[in-house]
Amino acid sequence: MPNIVHNVYFTLNESTPATKQALVASCDKYLNDHPGVIYYSAGTLVESLARPVNDRGFDVSLHVVFKSLADHDAYQVHPRHLQFIAENKPTWKQVRVFDSEIAGT
Repeated sequence: MPNIVHNVYFTLNESTPATKQALVASCDKYLNDHPGVIYYSAGTLVESLARPVNDRGFDVSLHVVFKSLADHDAYQVHPRHLQFIAENKPTWKQVRVFDSEIAGT
């Protein structure tokens, strides 16, 4: 069974160090430690990496690997995930989601 990789890239309305860190902290509060998660991290754009191939159109990134599609689907409707969206959506200028399958562990 493949694992599901859920990568989300947030561009903020107000891109400051404080707003970036606030979103990372909110990710850590609401999106970490869900059933079926085998990897979680959230962080900010590395300012010093500015090669022509680097996509720099985001402020904060979220990376979650789920054991299965069912775990991903349960996460999407989990109350903590929905609370995260409700609290943070007003701060988002753009959200891009990249989901992919990888060989299961």
